[in-house]
Order: sequence, then C-alpha cells, then structure tokens
Amino acid sequence: MSQVQILTVGEGDDGARLDRWFKKRFPHVNHGQVQKLLRTGQVRVDGGRAKPDTRLNAGQEVRIPPLPDPTAERSMDSISREDAAFARSLVIYQDDDLIAFNKPHGLAVQGGTKTKQHLDRLLMAFGKDDRKPRLVHRLDRDTSGVIVAAKSLDSAARLAKAFQNKAAEKTYWSVALGVPRPKTGEIKGFLKKSSGGKDGADREIMIPAEHGDPDAQYARTLYTTAGEAGQKASFVVLRPITGRTHQLRVHMAGIGHAILGDGKYTCDRETPGGLERKLHLHARRLVLPLGKHHLVLEAPLPDHMQRTFDKLGFDPDLIDEAAIEDML
Repeated sequence: MSQVQILTVGEGDDGARLDRWFKKRFPHVNHGQVQKLLRTGQVRVDGGRAKPDTRLNAGQEVRIPPLPDPTAERSMDSISREDAAFARSLVIYQDDDLIAFNKPHGLAVQGGTKTKQHLDRLLMAFGKDDRKPRLVHRLDRDTSGVIVAAKSLDSAARLAKAFQNKAAEKTYWSVALGVPRPKTGEIKGFLKKSSGGKDGADREIMIPAEHGDPDAQYARTLYTTAGEAGQKASFVVLRPITGRTHQLRVHMAGIGHAILGDGKYTCDRETPGGLERKLHLHARRLVLPLGKHHLVLEAPLPDHMQRTFDKLGFDPDLIDEAAIEDML
C-alpha cells in the first residue's frame, strides 16, 4: 500500500484497543512496526496522537500511513544462517525468561519503510511466531549496548512493568565534548517530539518544552564525569531516571557538551581531531529486579569507543564503580 488511508471504526470494534484493532486489519505489520507507527504519530485517531492501549469508539477515524507490501513482508519471515549466527553472537546472557544482547552501533532495533535489517527481525533466530522473543525496551540505532528481549508474554509483562515503574536501573557510558561543570549533577526539564518532512513523520527530533505544552514530557538525567582529556573531551557516566526518546543526547547537547559523533543533537564545541565520528553512547549496564534478587547485565565497549578511550587515555578498569553509584 502506498497511500494514506482513513478508516472509520465500526460498531463491532467499539471499545477495542488501537494496537489490536490495527493488527486485526494489517496482520503483516509486526508488533515492533505497529509500536513505531504509533510512537512517531503516523497512526492517528481523529487527527491526534494515540497510544497502543487507546480504546476506540465507533465512528472515530483512524489515519493509516503508507504500509509495507504484504508480499514483501512474507519474504522476510525467515533469516539466513549468517544472520542467525550474527544474532547469536550478540547474546551476553540468557535464561528461561529473557535474552540480553550487546547491540552494535548502527543496528536498528525495529524495522521501518527503509530499514530491513534490525534486531527485532534477527530475533527469529531464537523462535518464530509466538515463540519469537519480544523486545521490552529500545535503544537508538547508533547507541550500542545492553538490550533485553523476553521469551514469553508473562516475562514481557514483568519486564515492561520494571521499565515503566523505573525499577530497571540503566547506566550509560559516553564521550562528551568538553568537560561538564559541575562534574557531577543532574539535567532536567520538559521535552517534546517534533517532526519535519512530509506528513511530519520524516525526521523525529526532541526539543525543549514548557510544562503544560501539548505532548510535553518531564525528563531527568543524572551524570558524573569519570575521566578528562584536557578540556577537549570527557568520559561521562549517565543515568536516565526517565526514559524519553533521545533523552541523553538532548540533555548533553543542552548543557553544551554534546556526545561525540552525534550529528542530530550538537553544541558549539569543536570535535578533537583524529577521533571517529560515530556516536559515542553505550548502554553499559542494566540492573533488573527479579523477585528477591537483581540481575546485573553488562556489555563491553564497542570497538570505536574502545579506540577513542585508548586514544584519550580513559581507563574504565580504574573507575571505582561503587563511588560512581554513590554519585548517581
């Protein structure tokens, strides 16, 4: 399908959840794609943004954006041996409930019109249809590090609740331009999504907002500086307390210390010469509450960040992790 459609909710669908209503009509669009279409505002109800669990009323109009060709989607129902082996090579932990991956820089988490290779598709290496693991959170395409998929609906519900309730503790490592002052602190304020391009769905970006603005969401990040390379760059450990789109990247650029390699959220500081221009943001650690104990998942640095650490003299092995935990 290559055109926008406006569908009217029938009497038989009164009270139905939006995501289930969508899947009923377009079964070839997978769960991850549906979530992305809703998250980016491409699917709208009576002209406004809506959440997956929005309850529909008979007579409402739902905007459906151009969707992938069902025939093309069926050809993606299996993956090659090479892709399956690649997916398995990313696993850093696995048990009966979940699989944890060290996602590489440049690999999208979910698919889109122009994105055919992504982690959600690679999960078919671990099962198909109802047995396929389900992603329970996201990372930006160019952010590397720990990401988790649940092996069952029950596990997915428990993990999703941990993220929604902020019980899942996330720690990121980054290389920032310049050195933040103060070296330890917090960044907070309201953010909202803004889109450019045709239909407003082309390029999603987050911008500062005021309390009370439509779609404004409060965002809070804790940070501490763990290493310095003169005044040119720094090793900054980040702890997002909230989980907004691009939050860490927006916050660091907002205080004048954009993350090295970020072409979307920038600042006035120059990038030191000789450093790679890939995004230097890594989901280093994820702590999940599992009953009476916590599961600690850690992912080693990607190669491009390791090379930058070596060049700038940052040595994570010398960091007092306990001290950093006390500061964050």
